[in-house]
Amino acid sequence: MQPDSLPAVLSVHPVLDPARLSRLTEESARELIRQGQSANTRASYQGAMRYWAAWFAARYGQELKLPMPVPVVVQFIVDHAERELVLEDADEAAAPAGKKTRRKVAKKVPLVFDLPPEVDQVLVAHGYKKKLGAYAQNTLVHRLAVLSKAHQNVNVDNPCNHTQVRELIKNVRSGNAKRGVKPHKQAALTKAPMDALLATCDDSPRGKRDRALLLFAWASGGRRRSEVADAIMENLRKVDSRGYLYKLGHSKTNQDGKENPDDAKPVSGKAAAAMDAWLEVSGITEGPIFRRILKGGKVLDEPLDPTAVRKIVKRRCLQAGLPGDFSAHSLRSGFVTEAGRRKMDPADAMAMTGHRHYETFMGYYRAEDPLDRKASRMLDGDDAAVE
Repeated sequence: MQPDSLPAVLSVHPVLDPARLSRLTEESARELIRQGQSANTRASYQGAMRYWAAWFAARYGQELKLPMPVPVVVQFIVDHAERELVLEDADEAAAPAGKKTRRKVAKKVPLVFDLPPEVDQVLVAHGYKKKLGAYAQNTLVHRLAVLSKAHQNVNVDNPCNHTQVRELIKNVRSGNAKRGVKPHKQAALTKAPMDALLATCDDSPRGKRDRALLLFAWASGGRRRSEVADAIMENLRKVDSRGYLYKLGHSKTNQDGKENPDDAKPVSGKAAAAMDAWLEVSGITEGPIFRRILKGGKVLDEPLDPTAVRKIVKRRCLQAGLPGDFSAHSLRSGFVTEAGRRKMDPADAMAMTGHRHYETFMGYYRAEDPLDRKASRMLDGDDAAVE
């Protein structure tokens, strides 16, 4: 079709340049991306980019602009990744010229990183960084992933894909592994600690809500805190006396909400009974399932946010006196770990959690105490091996 054959009314609209985006189009695209992300993802992304901007301003005295040069990303890594300070002992410094040798002496030396102390202090003081010191490996990898995504979003050269950066972060992981440093993982809320948690929930509205929330999150496949916060009555269906089915459409592993045979997550047994009790006391029939409650026990229309879900788990763990580092993620790892210990079919468990890849699924498994493993006692007799 030729432009002059279009209706005359179209001539009043500005002609677009097919080679570049208009400002309005860029803003609309950003808004579509924002709406497609969870609140938790947005907050994590924004926090990471704020830190990048603050660090860059402190180190280079400039405003951060994309694309980021590769040397800057390398500097960021050495500023935040710990390494051993290698000391050399020149015992033979007095040897004749040409015969002088340098011998590395194995010493217990401190770990170092290149972020200047005064810069570190300023970043912490202004709230860009939680605490002084190097980053944990998971945090460093997350910061790089966010920067990589920022470059992808504006379609510019991505320094995180550069060989030098990829090789450096690979060796950071390797160095940490050699020193016995492992990525931090929260403890798993398996059946025993879950029972202790549930025992802290009384018959008050708050107690019934927390009990229903914990059981819903755990028994339906170890739901993420964002999935719990986003749970709505419209997706919850009472089937029969056995319990409910909850339709999980949008999730971290199903960003576009495609129909999936495993979308229906069972809420049965104790979880169904707890849900019945919560819905009865709250009178909720539509909208968010898990909501804020005032001190007097009044249930509000406002839903819990993902941060509140995490706080509920940590508060109940504290009340139960559970040792260990627990968080909302502990519900997911607890489900996977309990399923593994009970020899559940991994395919069935993955259908519940929503994992597509076995390796990712097993990343949530927490191995039991080595001395408790039955395989280690196979020579002790049949009874010891199967008890």
